[in-house]
Order: sequence, then C-alpha cells, then structure tokens
Amino acid sequence: MNSLNFKDGQSSIEIGGMLVSSIEFPGKISLVIFTAGCMLRCPYCHNAGIIDGGNPRKIIEIFQEINESLDFIDSVVITGGEPLIQNIAIIDILKYCKNLKLEVKLDTNGYYPERLEELIDLVDYIALDVKAPFNKYKEIIGEDIGERVRKSMEICLLSPDTYLECRTTYVPNLMNSEDIVEIAKEINCDVYTIQQFKNTSVLDETLKETPSPSRTELFEIAESVKPYLKRIKIKTSEFGDEIIK
Repeated sequence: MNSLNFKDGQSSIEIGGMLVSSIEFPGKISLVIFTAGCMLRCPYCHNAGIIDGGNPRKIIEIFQEINESLDFIDSVVITGGEPLIQNIAIIDILKYCKNLKLEVKLDTNGYYPERLEELIDLVDYIALDVKAPFNKYKEIIGEDIGERVRKSMEICLLSPDTYLECRTTYVPNLMNSEDIVEIAKEINCDVYTIQQFKNTSVLDETLKETPSPSRTELFEIAESVKPYLKRIKIKTSEFGDEIIK
C-alpha cells in the first residue's frame, strides 16, 4: 500500500457493499463502493436497505480492496446512500485513488455543496441527482433542498476538469413530463440522463403499484428536452444507456 498521510488507515467508514462493474462509470471498469446512510427518504429509493447505516469498515480495509482489484479496474465509483455524509473518509479514499492514478466517479444528491467543493479537485466525474425542478423538491421528495442542489451543480461547472452528469429518475404519478422539461431548462451539464423508475425495490411500498415508464415513453420525454441540452441519454433496465440523437 502506498505511504500517504491517512491517519494510519484507522478511521472507519460505513458501507453497504462493494462490487466490480463495467456500467457505473461509462467506458471504465470500476470498483464500486456503496456508502451507507442518507439524509433523504425519497419514496422511490432503490437502495433503501442502506439508508440508515451499513457495515463499519476500516479505511485501510477499503485501500486493501482497491489494491486487490487493481488488475481488473481503471477507476473507482463512490455511490450510496449519500457519500458526502462521510466526507472525511471519502476524501481519504479519493486521495488514495488519485495516488494510484485511478479515475474517480462520485454520485451525490447535492445536499452538501460545501463538502463537494472541498473535494471536487479529486474527482473526474460527478453524477448529480436532480430529483425535481428546483422549486418542487418538497412536493416530489419531501425535502426542500433544490437550492442546495443548484449550488452543487454550479460548483461542478466551475471545475473545468470534472465531467458533470445530471440525472433524474422519472417516476410516473410523482412527476410528469413537464417536470422533466422544467429541469432541463434549469440545469447545465455535460450530459443529462433520464432514468427509468423500477417499482421492484422502493422505500414507499405504495409505489409498487406504479408502473415503470416504458423505453418509448422515456424516448418521447427525451425528445422534448433536446432544445435545452447538448447531450441527453435515457437509461432503462432493458437497454442500459442510450444516447438520444
């Protein structure tokens, strides 16, 4: 293990799991670290099992997992939950990855713009969840954090070496296609991804009765936002990521 100042690797982080993936970081093979804990309770959350915590691991153990994966990966993805709840541990992991010349992608809900700003220079790719039009967060997910998310987006845009993906999970009944158009008018990013809601694993059990939007429906919504954004994708369980041309 490389010798860096990480408090001897004795600090801890709570995680919900780790896996190697070819889809979480476009064009890369990644070790994906699922951090535990989230301050939000989005009704359609698909990682509800780790919202309230996970398994404590020493940071040095995470370093060892990264080392053992080096023959297979060229990047690390840190997702959640919300990683920036544990921002000190995340900074240690990011520094370790950069020391190994690994590219890093961070998924965040944008709740902590000030914490994001502290580590943005260590991240190559940010995936920022934009869950609603900024003025409709309270209505759609129950928390009025739209301005925090907007600020997080602006911090990313000020970092010239960081690629920014904004992404929205389209949940019928919670939102409509006009909400997606409104989001598209409000955001600025390298790519905007409209993700397919899946009703198989949700926090709010009533959403299991809500049908998943079809690929065709997502295509139609994506076409409607083309005047406002330079690059758009849809993401479905059937076909993965598809660029809208």
